[in-house]
Amino acid sequence: MKLDLLYEIDVPRPWGTKGHPYDQRAAEQKSYYEAMDQISFADTLGFNTVWLVEHHFREGRSHCPSSEVVLGALSQRTEQIKMGFGVTLTPFGFTHPARVAEKVATVDVLSKGRVEWGTGRSTPMEQTAFGVDREKSREEWREAIQIICGMWRDEYFEYESEDFSFPRRMVTPKPYQDPHPPCWMAATSQSSAEVAGANGLGLLSFTIMQPIEMMGQAIALYRKAQANVNPLTDVVNNRVAAYTLVHAADSLETAQTNGLYPSLKWWYENLAQFTIDWEFPNTPQEEVDRIFPLMKPLAEGDFQVDTFNDADMIITGDADRCYEKMKHYADLGVDQLLCYMQFGFLEHDDIMKSLEIIGKEVLPEIENYVPPADSPAAQFKAEAEAAKK
Repeated sequence: MKLDLLYEIDVPRPWGTKGHPYDQRAAEQKSYYEAMDQISFADTLGFNTVWLVEHHFREGRSHCPSSEVVLGALSQRTEQIKMGFGVTLTPFGFTHPARVAEKVATVDVLSKGRVEWGTGRSTPMEQTAFGVDREKSREEWREAIQIICGMWRDEYFEYESEDFSFPRRMVTPKPYQDPHPPCWMAATSQSSAEVAGANGLGLLSFTIMQPIEMMGQAIALYRKAQANVNPLTDVVNNRVAAYTLVHAADSLETAQTNGLYPSLKWWYENLAQFTIDWEFPNTPQEEVDRIFPLMKPLAEGDFQVDTFNDADMIITGDADRCYEKMKHYADLGVDQLLCYMQFGFLEHDDIMKSLEIIGKEVLPEIENYVPPADSPAAQFKAEAEAAKK
């Protein structure tokens, strides 16, 4: 299993003197500059990919709306680590497909072929702000991907459909990777995981507010759907990536001293409140209970860190403890674990130390770890090899 990083650029309140706008600016700038240093350091440690999100108007938890700018800068500050768009929002109201094709290809050129291209539809909060039709967002997501791949594939591209029209133009630049970077799909449900698998897209998943075994069920459905794959793009991607919060220290006690628990509490309660405000009104209650079984206590302000820690939904502690927890993900069939390390109130120096511990002590071991023969991961591998014969 490879180890990746995920960055949303957390900027938790308080930002300073109430009502002073520059306190927000200073906090944002500090988070950006520290993230750049952390990722540059991770590149020297051998982390596989860094994923930058595209979120808009996400106060506190995600101040990163322009991933292409950050990735473009990182392409010149790093040498090996891949540049992950996690994700580009593809429904037409967010961004014209040509702009997505241009910015993703430009980062691919600047990084000399290190781009991983994630795609998604976002949340009602962002969709309504940009005038995106939620009911049509899945169809627009699919159509946009096909259009973008066509813009990369063809010297001149033109297109006409009921929802989108584009005159004959040469879209530049073309990607460094030929025919184009591998495509991923963000999936928050088992049905979405099946869609990703059936379309030959990588699966971007998570262990947020749900037991890790539920993610394992989604991975199984993804692998099953890939048995009858009908590729949506010119590059078939069969990898599974999942993200979770990670903080390593010399001991769990040191991690607690670093402010780990208040940071975890802030992050989860912030996410819970956002989900209640923007996802629940559009989601049947039975679906909410199934996807987010731990939502109710979080919504009531009851964050039990042991519940998350004991179930390996978060990865914290010393190197040995983190390694043991990561093996659980590898056993379930995760190919790339996205380590979310810059969260909450953690200080820059403690995050750098966490990166060093994971990079030097855990990463070499987990990359060489072989899941046992009775694990889902081993079964998926055996089935894939049998299908080739």
